[in-house]
Amino acid sequence: MPTQDELFSAVDALLEEVAQNDLPSPAERRRLREAAGLSQTQVAAALATRRETVASWESGRNEPRPPQRAAYARFLEKLAERFPAPALPPQESSTPPPPPAPTPPLPAASLPEPAAPLPQPDTRTEAEAPPENTPQTGPRPATRPLPRTAPRKPPRTPAPSEATAETTAPRFENGPLAVIGLDGDQVVAYCVGGLILDVPARSIPALVDWTLTEGRLGQSRLHRHGRDADPVLVLTPAALERYGLPVTLSPEERRAGRLKDTHKVVKQVKKAELQLTQLGFGPWARLYRDPEGARRRCVQLCIPSWGALPVEEWDDKNDPRLPTMPAADLALFLGTYAERVMTPRGTTAVTGLELMTALRPPTRAEKDPDTGEFRQALNADALTEVYDVVECEVPDEHPLLKGRFARHHQRTPAEMLLEEPYDWCRELTDDECMQPYLVAIDVNMAFAAAANGLTVGLNGPTHLTGNPRFDPSLPGSWLVDLSHVDLSRVEVGGRTLDADRLPSPFTPRGDRPEGPAWYATPTVAYALELGFEVAPAEAYVRTRTGRYLDPWYKRLRDAYIATMADLGVSTAVQGEEFLHAMARSRHADPTLALVLKAIKATAKGGIGKLRQRNRGQVPYYEPWPALARPTWRPDIRAAVLATVRVSMHRKIMKTAAATDLYPVAIGTDALVYPSPGPSPLDFLPCTPEGKPVPGTFRLGVSPGMVKHQGTRTVLWAEEQFEQHGGVFNIANHIKDDGTAAEGE
Repeated sequence: MPTQDELFSAVDALLEEVAQNDLPSPAERRRLREAAGLSQTQVAAALATRRETVASWESGRNEPRPPQRAAYARFLEKLAERFPAPALPPQESSTPPPPPAPTPPLPAASLPEPAAPLPQPDTRTEAEAPPENTPQTGPRPATRPLPRTAPRKPPRTPAPSEATAETTAPRFENGPLAVIGLDGDQVVAYCVGGLILDVPARSIPALVDWTLTEGRLGQSRLHRHGRDADPVLVLTPAALERYGLPVTLSPEERRAGRLKDTHKVVKQVKKAELQLTQLGFGPWARLYRDPEGARRRCVQLCIPSWGALPVEEWDDKNDPRLPTMPAADLALFLGTYAERVMTPRGTTAVTGLELMTALRPPTRAEKDPDTGEFRQALNADALTEVYDVVECEVPDEHPLLKGRFARHHQRTPAEMLLEEPYDWCRELTDDECMQPYLVAIDVNMAFAAAANGLTVGLNGPTHLTGNPRFDPSLPGSWLVDLSHVDLSRVEVGGRTLDADRLPSPFTPRGDRPEGPAWYATPTVAYALELGFEVAPAEAYVRTRTGRYLDPWYKRLRDAYIATMADLGVSTAVQGEEFLHAMARSRHADPTLALVLKAIKATAKGGIGKLRQRNRGQVPYYEPWPALARPTWRPDIRAAVLATVRVSMHRKIMKTAAATDLYPVAIGTDALVYPSPGPSPLDFLPCTPEGKPVPGTFRLGVSPGMVKHQGTRTVLWAEEQFEQHGGVFNIANHIKDDGTAAEGE
């Protein structure tokens, strides 16, 4: 005879089997939990599972399994007794209608074909997404409840910008990227939102094919004429070892930026008939197969331990977190960035440049009215071609300058366009030395803010000679003498300013120009605004113009503001409340702080990429790869940086007119003012109603407004000047956390 314990065990097993089929619908599960005022985390803790697992039960993505299933069924049963479902309205029947007959899947031959084919992976076409009723091939990946610390709920995503063409396609339901790691011996993919997928692939080629056929990873295009973003797989060190890849590259491979072609994994890739780009198998490796019709089949691998996520852009230099960040948190970090900015394509600078192209794609599919076939057409509002360059706009190593100057010749302002951010510092006056503090303020997203509303050239240069008349509507470069501009003759608000305490708006070092020099259109236009005549000797202008960077700015602005809001700083807070909120945000979610840093680096790096220099890829005066891009446009970069400097100078003049206070140092986007108190509110001018004086610096979170960067004493500054001499710019060294200012 069985013992009593054995009988009870048998009964429990029988009851558990009964519980397999008595669960309410996923929507009802969620209703019951919310009616009881319980969180998913509380339910997960009671059932010894993860919050993400409970979320998948309530969404219908996954079903509970023993031993949690029986306990979950009992939990829901008791909740249903306490919180019964509301009665149906009288006109509705209490008997559910019979389910409709299942529709057989369409044969492949009957599926509608895309409008235009893709001849190669990088060509853009019309919409690539299949209709929503297109059947999914292969089994749907199953989620696994894993005994790991549950990642936090992803921060809210800002509303898509007006350039966004569509919402996430069904085939991208698992998010834009996944972090590949191990759970015991099982390879798993950590996705955005806490979803975890089993990965059956046992090699890199199999992993790529799994991603293309079953992973449901990727991101919908940001513009209707653009293309969907390829899925990104982030490989952890554990995943690298599992797939036979080194955790770190050898010194020789680091110099080359890629694995050797003789490596066994590279051989596996070639044997599987996968293709690699010319960059090879490096930190950001792209593996692809030929397109199927109009659909790309490409996967990008991101390998942080090989240097894919440089600490200067993606991490905290003083306390690096990425090397030890759990896979789930890494997926949250990169996934949040992808949803707010775009799927990473490489460094933040590379991604910033790619974002411009994604929001202003150069081509579209256009139907030929005669043949009815689709062909490639150019978009008028985009950068579509590589045009001739201008000698004054290119850097020293450009092939155009070969043989033009003697070796080691340093070009003068009359020979090159030198539009850069401020790097200016002066000695304090006696009255300023009597102030106790130096307060540094920092312009939010200065490079992105300068791009907002900026008119840039979209075609090649036109050379104007014979003393052309200056036209502020034509973007380009102008050779003009501005040495006659005397700021002591400028009146602002009926007040004459002290020119000795002001930087010149025409040079990065703040020095007054000494003769003719090349300037971008915004700089020359500012001289006119100050009331001075300008007489260009010659110019290179662009006659087809547009506000190319507007959607780029809006996308980054929305990402920045949404992330700051998640850190507790909204656009509604002002004044003292804003300063307190900013101070609290420094100790808020560290992962969101990294997202914020990456967004700022994307804005700054994207502008820098417009004039990417030769980084040693080829010898001096030889063409380097960036020159083949339509987006290699040093004139656009110059216009943005000129606007940064001019906008800052305009507010400096307004502030001086209102308060008789002048900055003592400027470093890129940070300004240092002498102040009677340690807060920006102690010197920033306000109206009698307590509002900022129009046209001056204004505290706030929006791009173009300023925040408090740090405070030091005047005594500290005097000590630094004595120690370092005139080469020391205090604006780069005043920051509350003790680190040098990085700029944005």
